[in-house]
Amino acid sequence: MPKNKKRNTPHRGGSGGGGSGAAATTAATAGGQHRNVQPFSDEDASIETMSHCSGYSDPSSFAEDGPEVLDEEGTQEDLEYKLKGLIDLTLDKSAKTRQAALEGVKNALASRMLYEFILERRMTLTDSIERCLKKGKSDEQRAAAALASVLCIQLGPGIESEEVLKTLGPILKKIICDGTASIQARQTCATCFGVCCFIATDDITELYSTLQCLENIFTKSYLKEKDANVICSTPNTALHISSLLAWTLLLTICPLSEVKKKLEMHVHKLPSLLSSDDVNMRIAAGESLALLFELARGMESDFFYEDMESLTQMLRALATDGNKHRAKVDKRKQRSVFRDILRAVEERDFPTETVKFGPERMYIDCWVKKHTYDTFKEILGSGMQYHLQSNEFLRSVFELGPPVMLDAATLKTMKISRFERHLYNSAAFKARTKARSKCRDKRADVGEFF
Repeated sequence: MPKNKKRNTPHRGGSGGGGSGAAATTAATAGGQHRNVQPFSDEDASIETMSHCSGYSDPSSFAEDGPEVLDEEGTQEDLEYKLKGLIDLTLDKSAKTRQAALEGVKNALASRMLYEFILERRMTLTDSIERCLKKGKSDEQRAAAALASVLCIQLGPGIESEEVLKTLGPILKKIICDGTASIQARQTCATCFGVCCFIATDDITELYSTLQCLENIFTKSYLKEKDANVICSTPNTALHISSLLAWTLLLTICPLSEVKKKLEMHVHKLPSLLSSDDVNMRIAAGESLALLFELARGMESDFFYEDMESLTQMLRALATDGNKHRAKVDKRKQRSVFRDILRAVEERDFPTETVKFGPERMYIDCWVKKHTYDTFKEILGSGMQYHLQSNEFLRSVFELGPPVMLDAATLKTMKISRFERHLYNSAAFKARTKARSKCRDKRADVGEFF
């Protein structure tokens, strides 16, 4: 998939709103008192500090309604004012306050394009993320890594995001490889490292180094004993899944020579992960295999896999899995995914999906595009549609062309109010309930008949 590397305009504003003036303004808002912020003190925050934080750092205020909140209840200036306060609070002495501030900034950036605002404050944000990754505990490190991912998505490829990766990359790598660090923090850092490298790196050596780092993690899940039939999940399984998915993402932008090398190394070992007792690991391994087969056939149309019969038998078993010891939800999810994977491996077919956003639509017609979309959707959440409309980097990745300019009248007609959304969801719920009731009644009638 082509990924255009567009250089952004030169840095114009230094560290912007991270100075003492902004901090003083924020403190004055809390209660008219000015105080010096001492980041990462062991003391707990005062009541005044916590009440001050609550005015800015409620993550749900950005996560639930996204950009609609601005149009209905405020202005661009209101959002930027709140974000300045949140950025200042990422240096607060309370760990909970810093974490809430990081999450608030992340949710705001995930739901709206704020390129100019972020460009002026990228150094301040990068410094805050760096401190929180180094000094913070598990939850704070996760929040900092998640913010770093969204920061690079906002900046897009260019000098600015390269500097962010250059600063944070070694720290992310250290946390990923640190066996004493929290699994959840390592998991988020692995995803962040892969995504930031995907966006920012122009150095092929750095790309290969990141691939190797992630590879060293997920290959620990490979079947070690020849006589073993099932890979038992461990506390590290979630980390291995995130590392495998990030590694697969980076493989899509590697030169063909490196792709061929990785194929030879892993295409015979990855099937062992299909026997894991963790459904998410089985799905991640299956989707990675489908993508590897797609890349291999893109290089050689007559690509031949020696153990094709054994692999297709395993995939077919997972696509029709009826083991009673597995949860129904897991079986349903697994069967749906592996039916598509089996078609990809056996018939070279992909079921095209359609993604609608605003007046536009995008067709996901290959595993490379699907994996890329799923990765960014996991990070941006409900803000993915907004970014597909407005984010030039994502539009270039998915070959959507320049953003479509819409007038205010068109935008207004596209919006659905909260009340209308509530009515729609209620009607859908009633319809589903009615359909399920009818289905149960039919089953009951059949039972009575026999």
